[in-house]
Amino acid sequence: MEKLDLDKSETELLAHAITHWEREGYIDGGVADTLRRSYQVKGFDWMRLAKYSFWVALICGAIAFGWLIVDDSVINYIKKLYDTPNIVISILSGTTATGLFYWSRRLKRVSPEKVFSNEAVVFMAILLTANSIAYLGKTFDNGSGHFSLLFLLSVFVYGILAWNMNSRMIWLFALVSLGSWFGSETGYQTHWGNYFFGMNYPLRFVIFGLVLVVACAALRYRKWFSQFGELTYVIGMLYLFVSLWMLSLFGNYGSLNQWWLVKQITLFYWGIITAVIYSGFLIFGLKRNDVVAREFGITFLIILIYTKYFEYFWENTNKSVFFAVLAVSFWIVGRKAEKIWNVNSSKQKK
Repeated sequence: MEKLDLDKSETELLAHAITHWEREGYIDGGVADTLRRSYQVKGFDWMRLAKYSFWVALICGAIAFGWLIVDDSVINYIKKLYDTPNIVISILSGTTATGLFYWSRRLKRVSPEKVFSNEAVVFMAILLTANSIAYLGKTFDNGSGHFSLLFLLSVFVYGILAWNMNSRMIWLFALVSLGSWFGSETGYQTHWGNYFFGMNYPLRFVIFGLVLVVACAALRYRKWFSQFGELTYVIGMLYLFVSLWMLSLFGNYGSLNQWWLVKQITLFYWGIITAVIYSGFLIFGLKRNDVVAREFGITFLIILIYTKYFEYFWENTNKSVFFAVLAVSFWIVGRKAEKIWNVNSSKQKK
């Protein structure tokens, strides 16, 4: 009989489950021993190595590609060598991206087990799509500086591609493009001023992230949205929580020059508001068994506590006292979480 290969954490979980089943009488000793002999700890995780290798390669490629786009000296050098019109570069990039998208679809159909190789092809196609849109913008640039329209075009292009190819990676870039459009469009509408309807950039993105999160809650039961719902929820939470953290640092000041003139203690209420929102999501995640809300809540609450400690108390507070208070605080949170878990377990048993 071929044994099932599992990593160490999986084998520990399965061993614990088999012991529990045997102790509770769900299975007898013979079945338990048979189950224990049916799996083994696998050797080196080559799949994980492949995953990380592909991601490192893609990140390095993205950095190199980004540097190529923003470095004027490189662009000018290429223009001197080839003197290629922007529209030609856009068409060539778009054509190559289209070919790569079709190739990736074929690879998924022929070799679905090569997950990371297929995703790498999709990633290259995404970069070339971005390059095509960027050079299309250069072609029709009239000097208005309204480049946010390119991000908006990217949202529709990536959204349609993600829908047709059922690709979460492409949908991720659609969401990133949506955030980029929102930030650049609000800047353009204010002539790149510090405030948009009285809001600086962190506060604007708090609203933006909140809208995404609410939209996910409203569409969670729609079948057509199910394939991208979780990813959209995570990205919306990321926009919201990072923006709240920045808001707790800078307040609603629109420039660093204004911010430097005020004492950090005068912004304490932004920290309180942020802590309340983080705690609210944490409690919501614990009560509703929402893993995303729970993990975001506890992670960013810890980040906020450490941030505020280094801002206000590092020089004047006894370190032992601070960490003792921190330990007690999280012990209380742990006790509350344990209580909720026990209540849920009791309900499941009934």
